[in-house]
Amino acid sequence: MHDRTFFTPVALSVGAGHKRMIASLFDMHDFLTEFPPSRRRLSYGAAVKACEAARSGGISAEAARDALITFAVTAGVLWPSEQPIASVKPVARGQGGFAA
Repeated sequence: MHDRTFFTPVALSVGAGHKRMIASLFDMHDFLTEFPPSRRRLSYGAAVKACEAARSGGISAEAARDALITFAVTAGVLWPSEQPIASVKPVARGQGGFAA
């Protein structure tokens, strides 16, 4: 077995607003191994099998990446591709500190 990298890493949410980048089959294996058993779905097994198959050369790394994305979507851990835009806009204040 050997490690292969993805063309594009997969960003996953690992709790409390933290992001984890999965860039290779090794990263994918680590993430899946550490994922809590109570939160695993049916697609978890497919992702594990795809990772193992890719590491042994049976399928492409990109096919394993697709299985990881499918699992991440069903488990609700895929990092949103669009980040909300936060901006600060000055507000004119009236009396009492409230916006006029």
